[in-house]
Amino acid sequence: MKRFIVATRNKGKIKEIREILAGFPFEIITMEEAGVTDEIQENGSTFEENALIKARAVFEKTGGFVMADDSGLEVDYLDGAPGVYSARFAGMGASDDDNNKKLLSLMEGVPLEKRTARFVCAIAVVLPDGSYFIVRGTCEGFIGFKPEGDQGFGYDPLFFMPEYGKTIAQMKPSLKNAISHRGKALRLMAEELRKRFKE
Repeated sequence: MKRFIVATRNKGKIKEIREILAGFPFEIITMEEAGVTDEIQENGSTFEENALIKARAVFEKTGGFVMADDSGLEVDYLDGAPGVYSARFAGMGASDDDNNKKLLSLMEGVPLEKRTARFVCAIAVVLPDGSYFIVRGTCEGFIGFKPEGDQGFGYDPLFFMPEYGKTIAQMKPSLKNAISHRGKALRLMAEELRKRFKE
């Protein structure tokens, strides 16, 4: 059984990855379970760069298969902000509420059709020979005018999807996982791994 190390401490994320990679000959473990406890500096300018920085940092200490992801929100009206700064948009240590308030204040008076946005998730996988691949999943929507729903976290209460008539924070977790940027990126990762296991 090969080790597949995920550069995260998030148990929910590990559960999701185990489900997506069921059927692969992998033992899926966190970076801490693989003995890596360092804080990794994510100083890339894109989600892809940050994901690869994390994956390579863990790979250097463990070898094997290593996966890392980076995700966030891009708002077209704000030229792609908050982007890689999504978690600290309102400053270091900012809460979800702080970030949402800052976003709403910057979008004040902007009509719905100009409030287009997307959630992005980039996943980097470093393979045992040191080569790597990167996949990207996106989820398109609009920034709403006020937070709605309590099912999500981060920017979910502001992220409105017209085709469902609700924000991501108003959706059942099963629907959110089916359409989310992370779910899409994980499925693309599994497809890419499948191709490589056939070779």
